[in-house]
Amino acid sequence: MRRFPMIFLLFGLLAASGQAFAQLKVGYVNLDRILKEAPAAQRAQKKIDQEFTKRDQELGKMNEQMKKMQESIEKNGMTMSETERQKRERELNELNRDFQRKQREFREDLNTRRNDELAGIIEQANKAIFKIAETEKFDLIVQEAVYRSPRIDITDKVIKALEDKPAAK
Repeated sequence: MRRFPMIFLLFGLLAASGQAFAQLKVGYVNLDRILKEAPAAQRAQKKIDQEFTKRDQELGKMNEQMKKMQESIEKNGMTMSETERQKRERELNELNRDFQRKQREFREDLNTRRNDELAGIIEQANKAIFKIAETEKFDLIVQEAVYRSPRIDITDKVIKALEDKPAAK
């Protein structure tokens, strides 16, 4: 069903005169590059890193504590009484469950936060793209393409436009 309108579009483009088709101005934007190289994206990444560093370090400490407990049980398990060994294994299992829960929450919070920040940057980038399209009279700007010529890539212009824009809070 989706191919039907695409076929009409293709025939319409082919039916257009060669001169009209040659005057079509097309641009390409690499959104991944914008999300990595734009100053706003880099600031957002630093902000997220600062925000989540403490929790990441806490998880690292918990992981080290679990490793030490596991090593202690393996090393001293034969010399411990059965009740002592079971007690330590229960403690290790509880710590492991707590670690897994905190790690899952960390990943979910990090992903949510990153998606929020990226959504704002994408919104800014789209506004910059619209402005460039209007100013330079583009007929079409695409963000995904199987192939594109480097001469139609306007990603650098978008990144420059985002540099010139004051940081949004």
